[in-house]
Amino acid sequence: MSQHAETKRLTVPELRARKGGTPIVCLTAYDAPSAAILDAHADMILVGDSVGMVVHGLDATVPVTLEMMILHAQAVMRGAERALVAVDLPFGSFEASPAQAFASAARVMKETGCQAVKIESGAYAAETIRFLVERGAPVIAHVGLRPQAVHAQGGFKARGRTAEERDSVLADARAADQAGAFAIVIEAVAEDLAREITAAVGCPTIGIGASAACDGQVLVTDDMLGLFDWTPRFVRRYADLRAAKSEAVKAFAEDVRARRFPGEAETYRLKPR
Repeated sequence: MSQHAETKRLTVPELRARKGGTPIVCLTAYDAPSAAILDAHADMILVGDSVGMVVHGLDATVPVTLEMMILHAQAVMRGAERALVAVDLPFGSFEASPAQAFASAARVMKETGCQAVKIESGAYAAETIRFLVERGAPVIAHVGLRPQAVHAQGGFKARGRTAEERDSVLADARAADQAGAFAIVIEAVAEDLAREITAAVGCPTIGIGASAACDGQVLVTDDMLGLFDWTPRFVRRYADLRAAKSEAVKAFAEDVRARRFPGEAETYRLKPR
């Protein structure tokens, strides 16, 4: 009987237990090859609705559909074996009622095999988070700048700059924690507010543009790899792949125009991936 080592995937309780411990590493992925690369290093892979802007060229996440999220999450699950995979519920797929949210979450989890969903969550969403968690759908909350609410919030702007906004973001985080979210993404708030939220909630916080005061960090992988001309100020570019890809494509185009391309025999000498 043949034997093979089975890769153990990180679980929701294991990540929740990281509160105050080893920081959680989280990155986004939208396809199988990227997920396979991230899997060796990330604790959690987020199939974010940022896919609408990063992959589909939209100017906001609002138009992203549940079908788009499922398609990309299915691809990610084919590439990831170790990291916990969480999937964003897109705008319009959960806000109407807890029942609608559960139907969306159940469909995503059943059709992709992911381990959790993430919802952008003000205090209004506490009932929905509790409803999902009680029915076996682990939830990551998202407070601060909420891209799905970009029109209501007046653009992609930092949150918590006024006392009223600060109190609102803190209340959102507390409500999500009390409702049973196993982690909370905090986006685009000042370090002192991120530190206050992290101290106020019992689950890990994962920051994006929210300083090192959180229990982990998440970035859009394509931003971190430098695949766009512009990236948010808080993002450190660990590579400049846009320039590298451009140079590679330019070299290929020059070779083709100069008829410096592989001969037929070399072209069809295929190797398994």
